[in-house]
Amino acid sequence: MRSAEEKKKEPLERNSGGMNARKDRNIGDALRSVYSDAVDEKIPDDLLDLLGKLD
Repeated sequence: MRSAEEKKKEPLERNSGGMNARKDRNIGDALRSVYSDAVDEKIPDDLLDLLGKLD
């Protein structure tokens, strides 16, 4: 697996839509990071209490 630094050094590539492939990877990396942060977030106690009342 290549490091982020190695990926930045790759030549610019174009995909079929004309966007820069490196830019696509950067966007994908950012989205994965935000998703991971959201998944790891603690669920507030009041929301857990509310969900418990639905059972």
